[in-house]
Formats: sequence, C-alpha cells, structure tokens
Amino acid sequence: MAAVAADPAAVDAAEDREPQRKAVPGLESQRRQIKSSESGRERPLRAGESWFLVEQHWYQQWELYVQGGDQDSSTFPGCINNAKLFEDQVNWRLKKGLVEGEDYVLLPEAAWHYLVSWYGLEHGQPPIERKVVVPSSLCICCVGTPAYAPFQVVELLSIQEVEVYPVELLLVQHSDMDTPCTAQFSHTDSVDLVLRTAREQFLVSPQEETRLWVKNAEGSFERLCNTRVTVLDAALKTGQLVVMETRNKDGTWPSAQPHTTKSASEDENFQGQPGICGLTNLGNTCFMNSALQCLSNVPQLTEYFLKNRYLEELNFCNPLGMKGEIAEAYADLVKQAWSGHHRSIVPHVFKTKVGHFASQFLGYQQHDSQELLSFLLDGLHEDLNRVKKKEYVELCDAAGRPDQEVAQEAWQNHKRRNDSVIVDTFHGLFKSTLVCPDCGNVSVTFDPFCYLSVPLPVSHKRVMEVFFVSMDPRRKPEQHRLVVPKKGKISDLCVALAKHTGVSPERMMVADVFSHRFYKIYQLEESLSSILDRDDIFIYEVSGRSAIGENSREDVVLPIYLRERTPARDYNNSYYGLMLFGHPLLVSVPRDRLSWDALYHILLYRLSRYVTRPSSDDEDDGDEKDLEDKDNIPKPGHVAGGSSQDPGPEQAGPSSGVAGGSRAPVDNSAGPSHWPQRARRKHLFTLQTVNSNGTSDRSTFNEDTHAQPYIAIDWEPEMKKRYYDEVEAEGYVKHDCVGYVLKKAPVRLQECIELFTTVETLEKENPWYCPSCKQHQLATKKLDLWMLPETLIIHLKRFSYTKFSREKLDTLVEFPIRDLDFSEFVIKPQNESAPELYKYDLIAVSNHYGGLRDGHYTTFACNKDSGQWHYFDDSSVSPVTENQIESKAAYVLFYQRQDVARRLQPQPASSDPPASLGSSSPPNSEFMDVN
Repeated sequence: MAAVAADPAAVDAAEDREPQRKAVPGLESQRRQIKSSESGRERPLRAGESWFLVEQHWYQQWELYVQGGDQDSSTFPGCINNAKLFEDQVNWRLKKGLVEGEDYVLLPEAAWHYLVSWYGLEHGQPPIERKVVVPSSLCICCVGTPAYAPFQVVELLSIQEVEVYPVELLLVQHSDMDTPCTAQFSHTDSVDLVLRTAREQFLVSPQEETRLWVKNAEGSFERLCNTRVTVLDAALKTGQLVVMETRNKDGTWPSAQPHTTKSASEDENFQGQPGICGLTNLGNTCFMNSALQCLSNVPQLTEYFLKNRYLEELNFCNPLGMKGEIAEAYADLVKQAWSGHHRSIVPHVFKTKVGHFASQFLGYQQHDSQELLSFLLDGLHEDLNRVKKKEYVELCDAAGRPDQEVAQEAWQNHKRRNDSVIVDTFHGLFKSTLVCPDCGNVSVTFDPFCYLSVPLPVSHKRVMEVFFVSMDPRRKPEQHRLVVPKKGKISDLCVALAKHTGVSPERMMVADVFSHRFYKIYQLEESLSSILDRDDIFIYEVSGRSAIGENSREDVVLPIYLRERTPARDYNNSYYGLMLFGHPLLVSVPRDRLSWDALYHILLYRLSRYVTRPSSDDEDDGDEKDLEDKDNIPKPGHVAGGSSQDPGPEQAGPSSGVAGGSRAPVDNSAGPSHWPQRARRKHLFTLQTVNSNGTSDRSTFNEDTHAQPYIAIDWEPEMKKRYYDEVEAEGYVKHDCVGYVLKKAPVRLQECIELFTTVETLEKENPWYCPSCKQHQLATKKLDLWMLPETLIIHLKRFSYTKFSREKLDTLVEFPIRDLDFSEFVIKPQNESAPELYKYDLIAVSNHYGGLRDGHYTTFACNKDSGQWHYFDDSSVSPVTENQIESKAAYVLFYQRQDVARRLQPQPASSDPPASLGSSSPPNSEFMDVN
C-alpha cells in the first residue's frame, strides 16, 4: 500500500458506489453483516489483509440507526464522513495520536465495501486503507527470544495488529536531491513497490534501469539490493530519504566513479560497435580480462543481462552465493562494454568483488584464465540460482537400469538444486563408468559438467641437454642434445650418449653439478624424472664401473673439486678462505697408484688442457726426505700408519650429498684420516680430502670409514693466476645434435576429445570404494558425453605438473571455426532429423603466450551483432580474419551450438539490419596489431 496523495481512482470508485436505496438490506441484516458475520468486525485479523478506518462518531450514529429498526428514522447517518480523522483536506494526512475506539473503528474490507455501497463516501475523501502486520517490536522479540522461552515465541507470533500509521518515505532522484516527494508504504509492502512508486512519480520510462539507495542514520547511503523484501525487512523508517538512481546510457551509474579511459581527442558522445570495448590491465590482470571478454561474447548470456532478465532472478539469500554482488558487478561490465560508448573500461570494481569472495585472486599476482572462468561461472550460477531453498537429493547408481532412465533422473535431480541461466547455457551431462578390477562390479553414474578439460596427446620422448667430459684431457667438454624416453632411466641417457660418442655406457657416470660441486651423482637404475630441465647434467667418461664394495675392480673413481685460497678469514676454524670454482671432475685412479704424489700427477695430466706444467726452474724441490717414503694411499683392508710430525690431511666428511646421499662407486677402504701423510714437495696446488660440500670441518665431522672420499685441488691465488687458464677451462664445443629440435606434430581437437573419453586406471592417490568388495580399488574409469550444452567450453590442458617436473605444452591444436561435429562422441540416442544439435561453431578463444612462470593472456572473439572477429589485448582491440585465430597459444575454446545460433539471429523484419562483416570500424592507430 503506497499513497503519495489522495488517490483519484479510489475517490471516483467510492463515488460510483452511491447507495441504491432499493438494494439496501434490512437494518437487522446490515447489523449482522457488519458486526458479527464472517466478514464483520468480530472476525480475527489476518496478516497482509486490508482493514479500513471509519470515524467513530459516524459509526456510532450508524449503530443507533440500525438498532432503532426504522429505516425512515431521523438517526440516518448519511454518507461516511472521515473528515475529523484528517489534518487537512489537501494531502489527506491522518492526524497524529488517533486512538481506536475513541477516534475511529476498524472494519474489514468486505464490511467497508458494504457500508460504502449502502451509504456512500463523502465526496472527495479517499478511503483510509491499512494493512494488518506483525508489530516490529514483536518481530524483534521473536528473533531475540532466548532458547529457554520457546512458548513465548509461539504466543507472540500469533499476535497481529492493524498498521494505522504507515511508513512515510522521502523519495528523490539522484539528479535532483533537493525536491523530495513524500510517499506512504505499509511495513508489508515490498521494496519493489517503493521502486515502482518512485518510477511513476518521476516519470521514468520502462526501458530505463533504476535502483534505490537509502540514507542511514550515519548519513551514508546503502544500496537496497533485494527489492523482493518488505519495507519492514529492509528496516525502512518514517522520514528516511530514499534515492532513485537511473543508469546512464553508457552503462555506468551516476554514483560510481567513471572507470573509463578516454583519449584527449575522444568525443564524449563516442558511439562505436557495441561489444568492441577493451579492458584495462590493472597489473597482471590480463587473465581476468581474457576470461571476461570470452564470456561477454556468449550471445545468450549477454542478452540475458542486457535485457535485465537477471534482476528477477538475483538470489540474495543463497549461502553458496555471493549475495548477488558478483552477478551485479558482471552485469555492470556487460552493460558498459555493450553500450557502444566506450573504447575501453577499467574493471576495478569487478576485480575488487572477485578478490573479496575469492581470496586466491586478491592482489595482482599472475593467475590462470580458466581458473578465474571456473570461479566466475560458479559464482554467477549461485547468485542467479532460481532454487531458493535447495533440497537434499540422494545420488543413485544405475543398478542395471537403462541409461535413458538414469540420465533423466540425474538431470532432474541436478535441476532440483541448480537452476540458472548458467545451467541453461553451459551445463551438460557425463556418463561415468567405473569397473572394479577384482570383482568386475560396474558402477554407472551421470554427472553434470560446466566445461570439458581435455588432455593433449603427450610425447613419450624427452629432449635433454648434457655435457660429456672425456677422459682425454685434450678434448673439450661436448654439449649434446639427447632424445630419451620420458619415463626412462639414467642408463637410457648413457645409451643415447653412447650413440654420439662411441663410449660404452658402462664407462659413464652421470652427475648433477650445481655451484661448482656435485649436487647428486646418479646410479644407472634411477629414473630420469628426477632430473629437471633446468639442471646442469654432466656425464663423465671413466675407466670402468663397479658396485660399491667390490674389491675386484682395478680403478677407483674420485670426485674432484677445485678451490682457491682467498685472503685469510676465520670461518670458525673450519677452513681459511677456500672458495670453490670451475667444474668438478670424476677421475679414475688405478688402485695401485693411490698415493698423493701419484694422484697429483694424474690430476695434472687431466688438467693439462688448461693448466700449464711448470718448467724445472719454476718448481721448488722442497724436502726430498719426505719423497723417499713414497707413501701410498692404502689399499682396501689396509691401514697405513701416520706420522708424528704431521697429523695428515683433514678428515673428510660423510658423503651425505645434497640430493639424497648418492656415492660414486669406490672401494670400502679405510677412511681418509688413516691415509699416509702427503708429500711435502711444493707443487702447483695441494690436495685435500673434503666432504661432499667441498668443505673440511673438523668440528662437525664424524668419521665414517666407508665415507666417499672427495678430493679438493687447492690453488694459491698467484699460482692459479700464473698457471690456470680460466677461459680455456670454461670452453666447450657443441655436438651436431645440439641443433636437433623435437618436432611436435599438430593434433586435431577431435584427438583430444578421444583421449578424454578413453579408459584410464585410477591413480593410487584417488582410489574408488567398491560397494561389492567393500574396499578401495584402482578401478578403470571411462567418461562419455551424454548431453551437450548450448555453449560448450573446451579447456586444453596445456599445463602439466608432476612430482619432478612442470611444463607447458605448446603443441598446435587444430580446431575448426565452424561445424565441429560431436555426433561421434555423444552416446545418447540421437535425433537424426536434427543434426545441428551436435554441431558447433567457434565464438571465442582465450590465448596464453609464454611459459609457466610468466605469460600473457589475450582473446579472439566473434561479435554477436556484426559477426566480425576481433583480437582483444587488454585495452586494445583490433579486427582480425578467421585464419589468424588458430595458434599454439589457444587455451580455452568457446563453441556455440548451431541451433542456438540460428535461434538468436535477428529476424529479417527487424528495423536494424544485421551488420556485414566489413561494417566494423577500422582499427585505431592506438590499437596493437595482432601480428
């Protein structure tokens, strides 16, 4: 019930009901109908119904008249006259402080109409209609009643009263806040009635979109989002200011900040092709822009928002939704982009809303356009879900029933909880078949889907780059590019290298070199998946291989590090300024030459390509006495005594290794602390036993007699500068195979869909509980397409993640622009007379350029009005041809079913003929060309 002033229609209707004396019943009959019948005063109040005020004096006069029994009596009351109840006879506002039983009586609607038909209503007076409501104070009591007083709630809920004084609101327009208009509303009236009253009062055309704001006690304005709630639920009070705002022609709201970008020369009245509008990059938000542009070019969804059909379906009370805020924010973007008044808009409000409801999108980090798209579709669905109260639905297995019956049941169950424009547009149905490998039990279910995430055919080969270090010191290290099985072993890598070098795989050792040390030395049976593409892999030629502890081998392989002594700095007495440099080596040493002096000459030979051998004049003869001993490195099972004059080399640390403790194959001889003393003769460099990290810390080392001996070549700075050629040491050559590129043949989109529907075995991390076996099983699973949606989203799974590797597949997927036929993939019995139900045309593509750590998203989209394809690169938009759309960057594809496309085509009788392909505006010079 809303009243702005006296309602002329109500007044005229009352005047039309002037009493017809012949139709007036007897006085006793009148009394019964007005007082005691079902339609009389004594009937109980019912919430929401209308009652009418009648001035007390007139009603008492009528009572005297009917009690007298004489229709010609002088007590005849005449026309109903409520003049004493009004403050004035212009606005017809009720006097304050009126009391029932003293100033007026209340009559139900039927009784009121009887009296008006018998006696009439004073000329010009409006009827005083009021609603029956639950008092607001009782509502508060009901909500706040403590749990220990349940009977109070029942009693209070049964109490009703007539709302004599309605809520008086001050209605204003956003464009004219100084001239408010007063309107009266019942507490039971909806906020939508307030909006309609304001539209009528301010003469707003039906085509214009409006919304309401209310000024609260703090002086700020709040949106009245849900117009379906009552004035009472919206907590509107008498005297509050309600502002009606009308959307601008460019899709923006006057109250919002102008989030548009305009060049200095752009006309304020710019008019372009609707939908050809860029989105500003706010900082790593190209993923969001790409997803929004794709979704904006889905015709039926965009029409749904442009024609305001979403307003009737906003779900503000869905606990799984976003209170309608995501839907409203997206609607604002669509209306601005399709107004034709912007070249580019700034999606700042939308970005803020997304971050508010999905914390993973907070800030300005890089994200995945498909992940944002998935969130947005789910958010729009829940915000627009027509199901206000979701019922519990039990999932049922097929249990041998026909597929048609089970699929129909599954879809109906889905629609009982999920019914929105997103379901209508994007949802289809899978058939999922699981087979237990033990008992053969078959489980068939039908599940809804919103998009297809299809795998790309993955090559079973892998290209790895390695450096081969020959035993021949004259040969520089060689860089090789090897093709190996993706799930192969280290031995496969050695076999592949052997084909290029002629060196037997048995004479190779593989190591990961990092920061001048061995990060890990691999065993032949280890998997190649543990090696990442970014790892520096060196393969060393050795004289032979043998397992650790075999005493029959004739050579020992020693890991060698290079260190340089820097100006003395005390590192907790561990070592003095020894810094690793260069590439480490794996050197084969004959068992019978395991002495420091022999090792020195072996290493001098191995380094001879970049270490100059000194002349006899340069070398200090040193102490010849020490050389006479010809101390040997002990053989397996022997321990040589040390010298009392020299405690010997520092103890080597345990070969734990940084990456799991792999050891190079060596014998199990006594630990290096029992090796004889090194020769005192002054050489180019000295040798030192160290741990796998290249350090020799006595304070933390626990001696292990089976520890892997690592040897460090320590250089004095002057000697290194004089005899060590760093340029030559870092030199390497490229083998011819380095130019090899593993060509990736393009694949058809249909191949990806076939892969999606092939049988697979569940992974150990995701077993299936078999109801027959009563245990989890690694069942076989097969997905089939049963029902396809109007708009099909196909996500190409280009990003591959495993325990050891991450990669982006840049395979070219060939996808058709038109006539993508799914008839061979849909297993539901097909309608042969309607082949267009299975054929799709491309309408949008989300592209990703770059790799895993960085990249850029763009969009190709077909305008629904002109049919012209455009390239959207953030704020830049330019027209393209169809042959530019297919590329290795294609990531998410949007296809529209052909029957839907024909249904949405404008009719020939339309006043605006469809634009031709060549009618689009020429690209502006500020737009970036697609190439």
